[in-house]
Amino acid sequence: MSGCISTKYLKGDEKLLYRQTIEASEGVPKEELKTLFVQKKNSQLGPLPINLSVGLYRYGKRRFNKDKFVAKKTRREKKFNAKIEATENQKRIANLQYRKQNAIDALNKKIDNGNMPMQWGEPLTLFDSTSMQLTQTKMESFLFNRGYFHAKVGATAKEVEKKKITVTYTILPGVLFTYDTIFHNIPDEKIYNLIAKNHLLSLIKIGDAYNQDKLGKERDRIDLLLKDNGYYDFSKQFIDFSLDTNAVKNKIKLRLEILNPAKRGYHKQFKIDSIIFTPDVSAAGKENLKRNSSEYHNITFDTYDDTYSKKILAQRVFISKDSLYNRTQTFNTQRQLANLDNFKFVNLNYDTSGGRFVANLFTSPQDRYAWGNEAGMTVSQGFPGPYFSSNFKKRNLFGGMEILEINGRFGFEGVAAVTSVGGFYKSTEANLNASVTFPQFLLPFQRAASFRYARNNPRTKILGGYTYTDRPEYQRSIATVSATYTWDLNRKLQFSFSPATLNIINSTKSHAFDSLLLLYHSQGNNLINAFNPSYVSSMIFSMTWNNNYGQAQKNSTFIRTTFESGGTMLNLYSPKFITNEGLEPYQYLRFSFDLRKSIMVTKTSSFAYRFNTGVGYAYSSNKVLPYEKNFFAGGSNSVRAWRPRRLGIGSDPPPVSNNIAKSGYFNYSFEKPGQLLIEASVEWRQKIIGFLNYALFIDAGNVWALQTSSNPNQTFEFNRFYKEFGIGTGFGLRFDFSFLILRFDVGIKAWDPARPVGSRFLLWDARFVKPYSINREPVIYNIGIGYPF
Repeated sequence: MSGCISTKYLKGDEKLLYRQTIEASEGVPKEELKTLFVQKKNSQLGPLPINLSVGLYRYGKRRFNKDKFVAKKTRREKKFNAKIEATENQKRIANLQYRKQNAIDALNKKIDNGNMPMQWGEPLTLFDSTSMQLTQTKMESFLFNRGYFHAKVGATAKEVEKKKITVTYTILPGVLFTYDTIFHNIPDEKIYNLIAKNHLLSLIKIGDAYNQDKLGKERDRIDLLLKDNGYYDFSKQFIDFSLDTNAVKNKIKLRLEILNPAKRGYHKQFKIDSIIFTPDVSAAGKENLKRNSSEYHNITFDTYDDTYSKKILAQRVFISKDSLYNRTQTFNTQRQLANLDNFKFVNLNYDTSGGRFVANLFTSPQDRYAWGNEAGMTVSQGFPGPYFSSNFKKRNLFGGMEILEINGRFGFEGVAAVTSVGGFYKSTEANLNASVTFPQFLLPFQRAASFRYARNNPRTKILGGYTYTDRPEYQRSIATVSATYTWDLNRKLQFSFSPATLNIINSTKSHAFDSLLLLYHSQGNNLINAFNPSYVSSMIFSMTWNNNYGQAQKNSTFIRTTFESGGTMLNLYSPKFITNEGLEPYQYLRFSFDLRKSIMVTKTSSFAYRFNTGVGYAYSSNKVLPYEKNFFAGGSNSVRAWRPRRLGIGSDPPPVSNNIAKSGYFNYSFEKPGQLLIEASVEWRQKIIGFLNYALFIDAGNVWALQTSSNPNQTFEFNRFYKEFGIGTGFGLRFDFSFLILRFDVGIKAWDPARPVGSRFLLWDARFVKPYSINREPVIYNIGIGYPF
């Protein structure tokens, strides 16, 4: 560690860039100015002056021999060249050349960037006065482009410790220039009227500060506006902004000019003369067949045969004959045709030859059949187990771009037994589903409505499935039939509505588990009703907002809200088979809300938080929700200091463990279903080296009973619920392999509502090893795939 933070390896007059600060008055964008530092100080492990990446780099450098890799590269080249010269097989030659190039590229990377520790680490950042001066220049240029036309930036370098330099940049911004007058010089009357009609959308307003970036965005907005109104060959080079700062002190007169092209003398609007759609480009086995032309919805289809529904294809084409060229609708057409998942590529271009403006649309078919198999490990309750899944897909099932999918999955994992203490048993789960997805709403819409709704990527999915779960305590089977409508309002907002989701559930309980449920029933918990043979029907509506969620190095927001009404039709009609089969009907209302947000602080660090809540209310005679519709807290994607689904209910304590020294004070073998969930998490994420990141987190949450229990410790009360949050903290590592994020988190209980009042704070009682006791609480190890939220 001392090697990571020491300056003893510096030579001669070399000095370490230790810190860079900016002194500026309020209103100056200091955070943006920090991104202009030409030199970056070495990254640290949080607030600690520990540079692991520097230590890793030095470790690699001591073992790096550049000449060795250069010699190895020469040997590899000779070896591959000899093999290539010794063969005349062109296929083998191509293979050898490909392998040679890959090998040489890998060696060149090591020659240029060092060995793997050097690539993952970073060298010491040595202070450079030239880089400091260049930073000054960049900052002054940045401030000028933000309206501080007379800004000055000073820089001082001070040796605060031996061979450690702190650089301070002092910003003297001067007066901020703002727009006093905005006027236009647009000779083309049509364009002038179009700009005037949309002036409220302008990004430049009187009173705004000058901003060079915003002028660039305004130029892009005008360019798109004109191209969406027929100006196909318009170029941004015709848009010019002129500034006058002499008329009024500290004010700007802005002139927007849209010049006419010198050769033509005016800007031409292009109207589409015809649309030619070729949906089967590169169709295998049909190259020698004759193409046929036919017209549908003013689109000329050039095809070998009627493989695809012209109606569905025409619904996804948002340009039309005799309409003006529109770039936005051109891109929308390409995107919505790609969303059909029937084509390898979609290409829409325009032909202006011969005085006509023709839209040519080409698509290349995907393989009609696809089969995929997958094997791996699953971790949902903390103990990994293998699984195998298989998926079959058939595209264009009925000729209307439908997709048939049949998928099955079989796996097992270790779970804690409900009826035994400290034991882990194999839980087996298998499911088989078949679905057909239609690229439209299966509703009796009029033709015009079908074309209008196609802009929202409508889908109808009919699904039938069967799931079987085998645990030591119970076996449970669920047969499902559902119909779901899905559509998008834009690329961020998606809606889903299932008017009918029907489930028939059968459960077989072990004798020990049945006895346990009876015991809880005698204590006021009627969970036993959820394991009766049952019939569950529901209507589900959900909305999902996704703004960059899942994209690295971007601020992101994710919101999902779901409302479910179970047994709604039973209010009007009860099928006889429910009574004849002895099924328990459920009627309930359920609502959930999930908010997740990630904020990039620097390029290598971010702050993320989540708020998740849900409530369910049963109004059937059994007064319980179906077991799968309950809410649970605890686990690797919830409150990580508790085992999965084991936090709660309320402040009701679990039974005391029979072996405290081995498993801790409480026996957490029993799942804790509740009708109300409130939980939240905050997490700091930062890169350490290479693909290795760390996280610090705090989680809080709990579930409560609303109807299922008469136990006052389990029920929700406004005057005390905030005292019943289980609070955990901890740290974790994330192995970011770009295609996969493997997560390892250590959860530590800080506040346990199940403990007696006055003894609930447990942070200092955490223990990583056995034996445990009433005052020695075990930490919880979580393994997961992807981020927790």
